[in-house]
Amino acid sequence: MKMYLDDDSASDVLLQHLQKDGHDVRAPREASLEGSKDAVHLAYAIQEGRVLLSGNHNDFAVLHRLVTVSKGSHAGIWIVRKDNNPTRDLTPRGIVSAVRRLLTSDVEVPGQFIVLNHWR
Repeated sequence: MKMYLDDDSASDVLLQHLQKDGHDVRAPREASLEGSKDAVHLAYAIQEGRVLLSGNHNDFAVLHRLVTVSKGSHAGIWIVRKDNNPTRDLTPRGIVSAVRRLLTSDVEVPGQFIVLNHWR
């Protein structure tokens, strides 16, 4: 899967785990977008045909709605909730497992806003 990790999710550990699992993953530093606004990250993901992975639920929920109501499209937005609760939060390996479960399901990814924590 082609993915883009925005600033708040672009840890080297997560990047390595996803790449080891066979995903084509880019981070903001590779795109010269470190510190950019969320809309810039989403625009990059859209242009590159990549699913955007972020921990920034609220801002990307708004951006997803904007894209949807304007009849635009994106490859998918995946959110990792961080609630400081070990029974719900995901480690980098947990994120990879959730991605694997989601991709082996019948769930449509393009154009969807998906919370990965539900796929643990």
